[in-house]
Order: sequence, then C-alpha cells, then structure tokens
Amino acid sequence: MKTWKCNPGRPLPLGATITSKGVNFSVFSRNATTITLVLFKNANSKPVVEIPLDSKINRTGDIWHILVLGMDSSLRYGYKADGPFDRKGSGHWFNKKKILLDPYAMALEGGETWGKAGSERRCCILTDVFDWEGDRPLNLPLQDTIIYELHVRGYTIDESSGVVSRGTYKGLIEKIPYVKSLGVTAVELLPVFEFNEMENKRVNSKTGERLKNFWGYSTMAFFAPKASYASNGRDGNQVKEFKEMVKAFHSAGLEVFIDVVFNHTAESDSKGPIINFRGLDNSIYYVLDPESKNYLNLSGCGNTVNCNHPVVQAFVLDCLRYWVMEMHVDGFRFDLASILRRDQMGALLSTSSLIDVIEQDPVLARTKIIAEAWDTQINQVGTYPGRWVEWNSHYRDDVRRFVRGDSGMVPVLATRIGGSSDLYQASGRRPYNSINYISCHDGFTLYDLVSYDHKHNEENGEDNQDGSNQNYSSNSGVEGPTDDGLVNVLRLRRIKTFATILMFSHGVPMIMAGDEFGRTQQGNNNPYCQDNRISWIDWRLTEKNADLLRFFRKVIALRNEHPIFRRSHFLTGEDTNSDQHPDVSWQGPEVGKPDWSEGARVLAFVLDGSELPHEKRDDNFCVVLNGDHVEHSFEVPPSPGGKAWFRIIDTGKPPPEDILDENKGVAVIPNRKYPVLPMAAVVFVSKREIRSAGSTKG
Repeated sequence: MKTWKCNPGRPLPLGATITSKGVNFSVFSRNATTITLVLFKNANSKPVVEIPLDSKINRTGDIWHILVLGMDSSLRYGYKADGPFDRKGSGHWFNKKKILLDPYAMALEGGETWGKAGSERRCCILTDVFDWEGDRPLNLPLQDTIIYELHVRGYTIDESSGVVSRGTYKGLIEKIPYVKSLGVTAVELLPVFEFNEMENKRVNSKTGERLKNFWGYSTMAFFAPKASYASNGRDGNQVKEFKEMVKAFHSAGLEVFIDVVFNHTAESDSKGPIINFRGLDNSIYYVLDPESKNYLNLSGCGNTVNCNHPVVQAFVLDCLRYWVMEMHVDGFRFDLASILRRDQMGALLSTSSLIDVIEQDPVLARTKIIAEAWDTQINQVGTYPGRWVEWNSHYRDDVRRFVRGDSGMVPVLATRIGGSSDLYQASGRRPYNSINYISCHDGFTLYDLVSYDHKHNEENGEDNQDGSNQNYSSNSGVEGPTDDGLVNVLRLRRIKTFATILMFSHGVPMIMAGDEFGRTQQGNNNPYCQDNRISWIDWRLTEKNADLLRFFRKVIALRNEHPIFRRSHFLTGEDTNSDQHPDVSWQGPEVGKPDWSEGARVLAFVLDGSELPHEKRDDNFCVVLNGDHVEHSFEVPPSPGGKAWFRIIDTGKPPPEDILDENKGVAVIPNRKYPVLPMAAVVFVSKREIRSAGSTKG
C-alpha cells in the first residue's frame, strides 16, 4: 500500500497548487470540525486515499491546508467536510459522506460529454503551460464597442453551421471570419462556467423528451470553463481550448466578454444537491432567513449568494481576477447584479457593496464591467456607480413600443436615442454607460418580436407560465409563420428599422446572434431548456435572408465609420462650437416642428457633424422614424452648412435600395416632402466633402 507523505502546507493561494515538492491544497471552512482531502484516479473511480486534516497542524484561521509530497498531479480530488447538520437552527448543512468540489477548482472531470446523465464531477489539478504569445486583453474604447451576444453550443451545433468542431470553443474559432465581417467589436458569451445541463427534470410537453439547462445560468464551479464546450474536454484540456479561443478572437481584433452568475449557484433550494458551498459553509455563502434559515430566493433560482460577506466578496474578486489574468477575458456581464448590492439579510445596501469593490479593484481597472441591473425584486438601471455599464431595459422597452405603434413614445424615444440622459446624466455618467439592446437571449428574437403577439413556451413543460408576458411585440398581422407576402415584407421592414434605431442611438449597441439574418425561436421567449433547433442557430437563414444580413452589415459599418453616432456626450440640442447649429435638432413631419404630443408617432432629427471635436468632424445626418401604421410625408429640412442631402437608408424600399453605399446615395431636395412607409426608417447624409449629385428623387 502506498505511503502518502504530507506536511502542513500553506493557506494561500486557495485551491490546488503544484509546487516543487508536491501539491498544496487549501480550502476555506469556518464552521467545519474536520476536513478530509479525497484523491481519485479519475471521476468514476473509488477514492485512492482519504487524508484527514489535523485542525492543529493543517489549519490557519479558517483555512484548511495540506501539502501532499511527491503527488502525481494527474490525480483528481475533492473534499469531505464534517460538522453540525442543523438546517433550521445554525443553518449548517455539513454531511461527512458527501464529496465536495473545491470552489477554486480550475477544471472539472466528469462532464466532458454534453447531455450525459449521472456523471460524477471531480476536481483537476492544472499547470499553466499555455503560450499566449504576447496576447493581452484589448482594452478597446467603450464608446466604440458593438457587442454580439451568443451561446457557445447553440452558435455552431447545428450541422448548417458548416464547422468541424460543432458546439465548441474551437467551433467559435472557425466562425471568427463571419463574426468579424459583421463589424461588431466584442462577443459576449452566455455562461461558460461549469454547470450541469442535466439538472432539469422537466420534459418537453410536445415531444416527451427530457429538457436540459441549455443556457447554463446554474454555476457549480466558477473558475472552471465548461468541459463539454471543448472539442476535447478531458484532462483539463478545456482550459487550453478556451484560451486558444480567446487568443484567436484577440488576433482578429475582437474582445471576449463572459456572462457570470454570482447571484445564485447550482445548489438551488433546500431540495437541491450539495456540491460545494452548501457543504463547506452554508450559513456564510448564502443569504438565509434569520428565523427559519430557509434560503431567500431573490434570484428566482432557489438561493441567493451572500455576496457582501467578506469571504464571499474575496471569492468573487479572486474569480474575476483569474479570468482576466489567466484567461485574458476583456469584460464581464453580471447576471442579476442587484443581488451584488444586498447585505446578509437580503436588504439593499445604501453604501459600499461588492459593486463598488469590483469597480475599484486595481486588477480589473480596465476590464469592462456590465450589470444586468436588477433582480426579482427591483430594477436599478441608471444607479450603478462610476464606470459600470448597464443593460438598459428602458431602452429595450421604449424602442419596442415605438416600433409597435404605441402612442406617447416620441419624447421618450428621443431621450433613448440621445443616450438616456434621464438615467445617466445627473450622476456624471455618459451615454456609453448604457448598453442599448432590443433583443437578447432572454426574450423574443428580433424576428419573433415582429411575428408574435404572445409567447409560445408550451414546450418548456411549464404550461406556458414561464417567460415574460410583457414583450411589447406585434405580429405584423398574423401570429407566427405565414405565406402572406405583405406581412413578411412588413416584418423585415420593422427589423431593419429596429437595427437603424439601435445603430444610430448614443450608447453601446448589443445584437443577439442570429438576429442579423432573421433567426426565430418559434415564439418561445424563454428557451433556457431547449437544446434543439428552437435555440440552435440555423445558418441556412444567411442565404434565405441574405438581404437582411447585408442590411445589418452596412448599418453597422455606418456606425463604425462615423463618430457622430459614438459621441461621449448626450444629445442636448445645444450649439457647442458657436456656429449657430445645435448638435441635434429634433424634427417632425414639418421642418422645425417636432411633435411631442401623445398621439404623435413620427420622430426625426438632424445631427450636425461639425459639433464634434475638430479631429472627429463628421458628416451631417438626418434620421426619420415612422412608428405609425400608416404612411407619413416628411418635409426634408435644410442641412447644416447648406450641402445636399443624399438618401442612404429607406427600410420601406426593397433591397438593394433599402441601404446604399454612401457614395451612391440618392439626392433629395430640402423642403420637399419625402414619403415614409409605416414602421419605416429613412436616413439622409450630407457629406462634408463636395461631390457630384446623383439622381434627384422624392
């Protein structure tokens, strides 16, 4: 029998660390009476050895540690923790029979094959031997950022993707040329931290098939990239493949953001599994009701992480620093970030919280930090400090309502286009503190937004009770798929109008993957559990809807080309350079007469490119938006500086007339009436450089 030689080891760093003498193990538990290190040959084997830690020798403060001399680092490990089991009294859940994952484990074994039920998870021991070849986070300017949100598996798993390594990090590398061609600057990946997709016990009410946790908002290991998202997720290779993916995106000039879920964990409510935190120190890691010791469920997912306990704050910061320093990610999107502002009783903190600590952390100082600024109890959009950026749900809803034809939306739409000054200006923040989006993973796709009046989530197995009922959608005349040509033309027109508003608004635009070519989820606005073609990207649509894809590429290129759409100040309607022209002049159907009334549904505005700093002086633009169900005639205003207008966008026209190259725009005459079709957007440009005019049309 092998003799295991050990010495006390060191309390820091936490996790498993290879040293010149062996492997040092370190784990936090304040309330455990004993901790046992358990070593395995692999995830499915019985323990090779169990090594109890002596509280007098192997404990420093609340950290248990041991150095196993000469240990083979290919072994897997976990812990057992013993102590009081007093769920209703002290809130402790210690169970000496449970094998616990190390919260600091950098890779797990046992989940290499997607959808395989019953796999045990064990912790891997890793060495950092990856050659980054000088790669660093890109630190692109926030105001120049365009985000493209995608799901690692869903983006390429369909055979129509044409990639070799479907559904993986490597598959994303194969799609980089396409992503780059869109003109976006960053990809934002839905959760990549290790999770168990088989935790969902429901079945599809239509097919009878077992549903999965497809999205992955149920983390079980915060330092570990998901193994089944790697083409080879064995022996810690998922870490290497994730790094290769990041390096490849950076080589293409694209940033990588990841969606992180620190508000709850995969341990769920009291009926959930014991994975790590619950078994190591339940009363510290979670927010518990002071009387019953039940989990407070502010996340809607069974539990709430005790984010503002000092130990948990330190854990979150260690995790974020690891993903920046070792994995080279450029930014984080924090799911249900209002929970990061709650105290140990679940109450909102009025002073310093984890939100402030993250913002002030020196390692994260140039990392982009994006908040989903709400939880199940409160929406805090507009209240995050300093350099925090927020998903702007007000922008989403207001733009949706305008393009649905709701009344009273013209004034608020102007505010959203101008950078949401009502949310950010008073606190000294900027338009780029707002992530402007119309669709994201959570809700309808852009195509479904114009194709369904109501959600159709029956296949989720929850009797269509899940998902939001407040979608501000409109089916354009028919619910769901139709052969009605007029309805389909209107749907595509509205999508292009959405895209135009999004790209010409001040703030940081975000697009959901597939929206650029009309992806549908068949009316499901909550497909978190659908690992099938409801959630998978159908790449055949790039050909079927090639004209829509062309439109997206060109309107994105316009934003990237013109700094007038990326200004760091709010649109104020003021003259900033004494040329008697304001930075924006709001218009209505008649020149100089914006209509802010309740019944108004048309908004137009002129942007003066000379109001930018001299080195960024730009062309002038006139944008006309018709949110009505009838056609409106718009009186074309004079251009600042008196140069000619050229029409470059009219979403009411068929391709390729819907969007033209700037040097091929159609000249229009000021003070003439220009017809704008229902739900259409029209854009004119007045070039600073003199050029010969094309044909003149109304």
